[in-house]
Formats: sequence, C-alpha cells, structure tokens
Amino acid sequence: MNADSLWKQISEATTLEERTALREAILQAGYGLFYDCLELIKASIKQYEDADAERIAQHLKQAEAVIPDPGTISPSWSDIWDKYRQMVAAKNEVLHRIARNEREGEWQVILDNPYSNDPIVCYPHLSFLEGAYLYSYFRADLMKNEYVRLQKIVTLVQSEN
Repeated sequence: MNADSLWKQISEATTLEERTALREAILQAGYGLFYDCLELIKASIKQYEDADAERIAQHLKQAEAVIPDPGTISPSWSDIWDKYRQMVAAKNEVLHRIARNEREGEWQVILDNPYSNDPIVCYPHLSFLEGAYLYSYFRADLMKNEYVRLQKIVTLVQSEN
C-alpha cells in the first residue's frame, strides 16, 4: 500500500470495519507510510479552494477516526489532527474574507513578534492559495504576542543587481 491509495481509502472509509482494517494496516506499515499520508493531507490543505472546504474537513474527520491517536506512531504527531483542523479553519477564514475577484496578483505572508528581538519573517511572491496556506500554517502555531499577516502586494518597486 502506498500513501496515495491509503489517503484515498481513508477518505472513502465509511464503516467501522473499513476503518479498523486501515488502522491495522497503518500500524503494521509504521512511520514511513503514515508520514507520507500526513504529507498528502498537508498538500490537500494547501491546494483546496472554496468548493472543497467541506470535503477536506470531512476527510480529516475520517483520518482521525482511522488513527485517533497518531502519537502512538510518533510522539511528534500527538496533536496533528488539532493542528490540521486549525489550519483548515484559518484557511477557510481567509477564503471567506477575501472575495474571489480580489485574489489575483502577488501575495505575501508576514510573521512577527513585536516584543521579540527575532527578525520579521516574510514570504513574498506567493499566489493567493499559497499565501492562504502559509497563513493557516503559521496561524495554527502562533505564540504569545506573535501575529501572522496575509497581504496582497498592490504597488511594488524592486531593484536587482
């Protein structure tokens, strides 16, 4: 079984028997297969658009039903479902707040903590969907006093040597 077929099976599993069989197959295959599956889920979150929001949320619920405690595979994944749900919620917020006719052009994501000596982090040259994904990714892990900002570049002056 590869990660693509696993993610498809998870998203289509409707019965307890199907979920149990998938859980056993994942636990038997171990870390590598589940890691690849998580990467596919993350890619799905990155790529989905407005019409797919409900489907992605449902697939996450099904993935959690199959592997309710991914921390047993790797402790670093103990809260992965919460993180992915937060990412989907943040991306949905962006999709709802920015009208489709305003999404063309260049976007950037800024991450900063004004009360820290850490530098401002900026991700420029993004499409709207790339920016919405990065916003959701950082939004899920904001620390005290940090903020994340998604901005559309309206005017730009650039110099190069």
